[in-house]
Amino acid sequence: MLTLADIIECFTGWWPTHVTQPIGHVVIDSRQAQPGDLFVALKGERADGHDFVHDAFSQGAVAALVERDMPVEGDVIDLHRGVTVTQVSLPVCLRVDDVLAALQDLAGYWRAKFDIRVIGITGSVGKTSTKELVWTVLSRRFNTLRSEGNLNNEIGLPLTLLQIGPEYKQVVLEMGTYARGEIARLCELARPVVGVVTNVGPVHLERLGSIEAIAQAKAELVEALPPDGVAILNYDEPLVRQMAAGCKARVMFYGLDRRADLWADEIESEGIEGISFQMHYNGENLHVHVPLLGRHSVHTALRATAVGLAEGMTWDDILAGLQDQRAQIRLVAVPGPQGSTILDDTYNASPASTIAALNLLAELGGRKIAVLGDMLELGSYEAAGHRLVGRRAMDVADILIAVGSRGRIIGEEALGLGMDPDRVCLCDDNPAVIECLQATIQPGDYILIKGSRGMQMEEIVATMAKG
Repeated sequence: MLTLADIIECFTGWWPTHVTQPIGHVVIDSRQAQPGDLFVALKGERADGHDFVHDAFSQGAVAALVERDMPVEGDVIDLHRGVTVTQVSLPVCLRVDDVLAALQDLAGYWRAKFDIRVIGITGSVGKTSTKELVWTVLSRRFNTLRSEGNLNNEIGLPLTLLQIGPEYKQVVLEMGTYARGEIARLCELARPVVGVVTNVGPVHLERLGSIEAIAQAKAELVEALPPDGVAILNYDEPLVRQMAAGCKARVMFYGLDRRADLWADEIESEGIEGISFQMHYNGENLHVHVPLLGRHSVHTALRATAVGLAEGMTWDDILAGLQDQRAQIRLVAVPGPQGSTILDDTYNASPASTIAALNLLAELGGRKIAVLGDMLELGSYEAAGHRLVGRRAMDVADILIAVGSRGRIIGEEALGLGMDPDRVCLCDDNPAVIECLQATIQPGDYILIKGSRGMQMEEIVATMAKG
């Protein structure tokens, strides 16, 4: 368990033998602070954590990382190389030059204490679903830690590393990026030995500028792997396949192309029951069924299988892990009103993932309703990406409900291509969508609901699933 002495040593190089205070958790939200925790006073766009140090202490936090003087009771200790800490009174403010950099440095210090194998996962689409399935596979044999939700950035990943303990053998980390150098920094902290790249697409194009720049940013994971590591790359994506050239580690390709090391064919969708396919590796052929929705889930299963193989797991354990229902976190089928079925895919959205969800909708029986919202951070690809989704939605959906200013592009594209105006509803917000659905749903309908996180379309699911 992390202790106050560890924190002091990390920044000063001095181990205070008399400081034995254990740290329960490391938190960045004072409302989550519990007795024994370390509160990290980060400065965000809307709030400054320094304004909540007193609140964290009042809830039992024993220490806070800060970068300025705080008007709170307790010690204030400046942490920098060479400082000798002789005594500590709790609660204590530990002052550093930069709180975010200090959180990262502490995470890297703590990870380095453990002989543990880290699996890093990056890509434009499918990181979280891949992370969850890799976790269920590895958990069949190893006590495995994973990053919660989508804690995949310069804050979330360090928080996960600080949860490492001697009981864990593997850690599965999602790695996201908004700029060049960010994944390289995350790798510096986490030291991955296995790296998985899902794909490269126009997600965060607004910040990175071009598809080529996105590929270069994702490739930082592959380039950081050690010579005895394994890079697991999508053979079906040329920009991912090309990453092998900059890799010191062994490369394992996966995909639907038989030239890949691990490949699949004979794919059969079983609707909301999952998907079946034949998987091939080193002359072995296996029939696989996974309870994941959509044909795109084949790639997810191949990635998790590749990690299992890289980690020396047996086929029995790998296949059992692929069956774990806990891995289905993205597109989930829930009962809707009047005997309908809601396909809840509100976790996030990009053109590629939305088209994949529409492809699943197309495979189902019954009347099909697509509720599609804004896809954010597409930059120069924004209009084209939404129009592409509109074309596919026109082919698949019996009813199209588009929400938001960008979502309107989806609806207008479908209308422009000849979709009956009586089958298209353009909505400004979620309440309008709910009103439209309540007037539209019939028994046996399948309703896909998908949009970017900023659209908060889970509100629609919550309301419709109630009634």
